[in-house]
Amino acid sequence: MSVGHYENFPVASVLLPAALRRPVTLIYRFARTADDFADEGDLAPKERLARLEGYRAELRRLEAGGSPESALFRELGEVIAAHRLPLAPFYDLLDAFSQDVAKRRYASFAELMDYCRRSADPVGRLMLHLYGESDARNVACSDAICSALQLINLWQDVEIDFRKNRIYLPQDDMARFGVSEDQIAAGDASGGWWDLMRFQIERARSMMLAGAPLATRLSGGVGLEIRAVVQGGSRILEKLERVRGDVFRHRPVLKAFDWPLMLWRALVM
Repeated sequence: MSVGHYENFPVASVLLPAALRRPVTLIYRFARTADDFADEGDLAPKERLARLEGYRAELRRLEAGGSPESALFRELGEVIAAHRLPLAPFYDLLDAFSQDVAKRRYASFAELMDYCRRSADPVGRLMLHLYGESDARNVACSDAICSALQLINLWQDVEIDFRKNRIYLPQDDMARFGVSEDQIAAGDASGGWWDLMRFQIERARSMMLAGAPLATRLSGGVGLEIRAVVQGGSRILEKLERVRGDVFRHRPVLKAFDWPLMLWRALVM
């Protein structure tokens, strides 16, 4: 699961084995707080990047066997040591968040997927290490699920991101479907907007389906947790389709009545 989706998808839920809830929560805290450095408040870009560099410095201390300065990293260090977690995914997340500070547009889908590789996939890879299931086949499926979740979050947040002067919709796709930045600024879902969004929705859905076998390969609460996450993403895609991609007036979110449906679908998946 990716950082941006924790508002929609479970974190350290009751579906996970109790022993994994604290490690998952700490990884989330790392990712969420670092993401906030890039996104939240009124900090200048230089200060945002400095705070992210402070997190890198803490990771380097852990890597060198030193003692971190913050309580979060002292706790995280215990989890990393106990579960032999690789540090590369943590560095990748920080690289993606730093990119968010400076990069505002994506020329192509390939460029966007490179961002997803660092902003979303590392979280899933860390989860697989915690589960002891990080073989190449599982990693490939996890990457597909996490990137799909990241894309879904980006599509539901087009208007929110535009207010931050960010557009994640690939520029070449916008040109292909005749959608301009002025149209996004105006909250105009007419013309080629629905065709553009439908194209992106199908991309995300195909990616999610490609990764979904992971959810049935892993057993117990871990497998059920992943199936619930997959169903959560699929539910948002359904809601995006229902409003024909008009996220300006109807930003899709998961509500209380969605969870029983998602859980039922996860159980029969």
